[in-house]
Amino acid sequence: MMADTVVRQGTWVSVCRVDQLSVDVGVAALVGGEQVAVFRLDVKEIRAIGNLDPYSRAHILSRGIVGSRGEAVFVASPMYKQPFDLRTGQCLDDPAVRVPTFEVRVIDGAVQVLAPPDKQTRDG
Repeated sequence: MMADTVVRQGTWVSVCRVDQLSVDVGVAALVGGEQVAVFRLDVKEIRAIGNLDPYSRAHILSRGIVGSRGEAVFVASPMYKQPFDLRTGQCLDDPAVRVPTFEVRVIDGAVQVLAPPDKQTRDG
């Protein structure tokens, strides 16, 4: 195996149709028992992060406002406004805090999120 080859493990879970997502508006989905916030950033780019805001401990990041700071595209938590980079999960105001990120793909118009092996669904 080549060093730059990515081995994906887990189960791809369909969460919605790509045409159901509005640009810069998040939706929440249950993926392998975990709440995930899914965002369509433009016609081709879709990102997914954990929906749990680590500051308020509420599952609300899918309801945040999408913005940008430099090269980073983020969602600001609707509770305390901390911005989380949608590509890395890093909190832009506190480098010690991050939320999980999830791989996303679109297959035949269906948005799919990769549930890690320990979060696989029973029917997957």
